[in-house]
Amino acid sequence: MMLKTKLFGQIFSFRNIREVLAKANEEKSGDILAGIAAQSAGERVAAKIVLSELTLEDLFNNPAVPYEEDEVTRIIYDGINQSIYKEIKGWTVGQLREFILSDHADIGSIHRLSRGLTSEMVAAVAKLMSNLDLIYGANKIPITAHCNTTNGLNNCLGMRLQPNHPTDSPEGILSSMREGLTYGVGDALIGLNPVEDTVASTTRSLETMYNFVQEWNIPTQVCVLSHVTTQMKAIEKGAPGDLIFQSLAGTQAANDAFGISVAILKEAREVGLRYGRATGPNVMYFETGQGSELSSEAHLGVDQVTLEARCYGLAKQFQPFLVNTVVGFIGPEYLYDAKQVIRAGLEDHFMGKLSGVPMGVDACYTNHMKADQNDIENLAVLLTSAGVNYFMGIPMGDDVMLNYQCTSFHDAATLRQLMGMRPLPEFEKWMEKMGLMEKGCLTSRAGDPSIFAGRGGV
Repeated sequence: MMLKTKLFGQIFSFRNIREVLAKANEEKSGDILAGIAAQSAGERVAAKIVLSELTLEDLFNNPAVPYEEDEVTRIIYDGINQSIYKEIKGWTVGQLREFILSDHADIGSIHRLSRGLTSEMVAAVAKLMSNLDLIYGANKIPITAHCNTTNGLNNCLGMRLQPNHPTDSPEGILSSMREGLTYGVGDALIGLNPVEDTVASTTRSLETMYNFVQEWNIPTQVCVLSHVTTQMKAIEKGAPGDLIFQSLAGTQAANDAFGISVAILKEAREVGLRYGRATGPNVMYFETGQGSELSSEAHLGVDQVTLEARCYGLAKQFQPFLVNTVVGFIGPEYLYDAKQVIRAGLEDHFMGKLSGVPMGVDACYTNHMKADQNDIENLAVLLTSAGVNYFMGIPMGDDVMLNYQCTSFHDAATLRQLMGMRPLPEFEKWMEKMGLMEKGCLTSRAGDPSIFAGRGGV
């Protein structure tokens, strides 16, 4: 295993694979803050050269966090198909990249290959790719899942309707739902980020959304994004939840900070399958985001791209219906500007798909970051061309509860029409019955929530 190279007359040496992975990363403010980033463009290129020549076996034998010390590592490694791994363990990371981007690598062969990859391998190959490589590679890897509807179908772009309200007001939630649904938003999920994390509040919000969906026969799924343990208690007591949500991190220490463990996630999935209202079999929803481990001082010296890949390796074990990276939400300490946010969004989407999870992206930014709405629209177009499963949809792209900016109801319609995409099939049929869509385009009734003034039951 060679951990040094000569570049333009200078020898660059690296202490271990963890340092190679960190310094091969594209520049991220979080890695700089953690003190693990490349010190120059030359060192970054040198690290990429060294990384490209490492074998998959080298990476397998050197997980970012030791197997004995971290349950995230253990669940990822225990889930690896050993027969497939043994077939490819002699490949270099560079060869893995060439295979994924080659014309003879089809959906089936990449899906099979992914079962033999650790998260460090997934992160490593992403670090060797340009933005266009990430788009092209991800587009080759569609991932579908079924809850009440089927997410990730070819030529479909789903949207999570995010009807957040600063007081969890049922009428405020319903107002956003009514408007968003008329624009074709909500086929992937109607999911609320709650202000109050209690069983009573979670139950009330689930009942608000579920009853409206039932009244109007809307083919979708509902979820309240309170802590997983709160949702479990609510659903066990009869609250009408379809999905169970939780934010994930890439180390056991960071998940401890979230108040979760592998055991809790296993229990949550069992609760969703036993007590949830969904058809299934995919009843889990996870969110991630580069930098979350650093924000809880639990990154353990590992770069944020590698840690993000480990989130997807963890999520995969629970057969989720939805996974998304909230790519610009944490702030400029981790992703400084639009360039870093766009790169991270493309990395995360590619790594999620290569890991085998149905991947969406919350293309977003905070107001203290060097980014604006044009940047997020650029990212949304790039991700749509990459085959992203879904985005968020909120009124005017401005979340009044979380105080951040992301994709709007109008963006959903524009992206679908621009890129030749449709809502999920069951949802499109419902929209046609409601007079909201015709031949894949919104009608003049779009944006008029008064259509819900009458009785439901379409």
